[in-house]
Amino acid sequence: MTQSLTDSAPVTAADASHVLSVDAMGGDKGPATVVAGLSKFLSKNANARAMLHGPLETLEPLVQKHKIADRVTICPAEDAVNMTDKPSQALRHGKATSMWSAIEAVRDRKAAVCVSCGNTGALMAMSMLRLRKAEGVNRPAIACLWPSRNPAGFNVMLDAGADIRADQDDLLTYALMGASYARNGLQIARPRVGLLNVGTEEHKGRAELKVAHEIIGEAAEAGEYDYVGFIEGGDLPSDKVDVIVTDGFTGNVALKTGEGTATLISELLRESLMKTPLSIIGALFARGSLKRLRKRIDPRRVNGGVFLGLNQTVIKSHGSADATGVAAALHLAYQLAQSGFSDKLAARVASAASLAQDTPQEAGSDKPGTKTG
Repeated sequence: MTQSLTDSAPVTAADASHVLSVDAMGGDKGPATVVAGLSKFLSKNANARAMLHGPLETLEPLVQKHKIADRVTICPAEDAVNMTDKPSQALRHGKATSMWSAIEAVRDRKAAVCVSCGNTGALMAMSMLRLRKAEGVNRPAIACLWPSRNPAGFNVMLDAGADIRADQDDLLTYALMGASYARNGLQIARPRVGLLNVGTEEHKGRAELKVAHEIIGEAAEAGEYDYVGFIEGGDLPSDKVDVIVTDGFTGNVALKTGEGTATLISELLRESLMKTPLSIIGALFARGSLKRLRKRIDPRRVNGGVFLGLNQTVIKSHGSADATGVAAALHLAYQLAQSGFSDKLAARVASAASLAQDTPQEAGSDKPGTKTG
């Protein structure tokens, strides 16, 4: 299959958009925090514009307060999706919500990327309904950034919880999508892809992982990435790999474990430094180094899980994000919009079926290649 645009092709002026669609009502801290984050983002991106979705009477004073009315269009939406709403409930009663309105703006090509701090399940359900899955994608994935020793400072991991299941063909698609995201989000020309397993030996792991190991390796040249093979949990923050491929169940458990461990270490370090007068003095001398460490592991800097495998791009910000976290998610959205990421990703994953069909079948398998739906 020949594509006119790949994710390593240059972006023309017509490909890029400067407009982001922002759900103002999804965060735990309310629309004031979302608008503050939007203002923070706009102050550093002179050409950016935003469509802000929510109640007019609530958003208008906030936009005026931050003096961003000339760069923000308020799109009235009276209802909001609650964090406790089930995805099915949100789909049935969500047409008047700010989340639905934000997704519709992207669907109608009025904005390049949708950003929401809201209910993850509802956001994925609405996005799949309105934006549809890209050709060659069976299950969309959520990609997150994991702090690492790499020069970029992060590794990409997917799936982080969009779907708990994934067979070998889904894992191949994740590899292609993750590599595309690393190219456009982290500017890594040829990403290194690893498949998360319980060990690096080829005989370890479930049957679908062994098949995925073969087909991801076979597709590496056509997919423009380097396959490093199986990796273990200890490799997640390493400089051994740029893209970590796994199913949504494993990925979400790893993500939550990593976040909890980082919080524990931060709290223990603070307690230790404040324990004695001598340690307090030592902390004062090490203040610069501690500040750099805190910035390096600050979760707000990596706020924003990208929904991959849809026809347009959606970014899920943490519900508890403060203004700095919201601004980080918007910055990521704008960077992907400027790179023409949606079109490049669609071109890349559309070839996933043919890549898998070209790889040798495992002995004894009666599977005729890969899914296309």
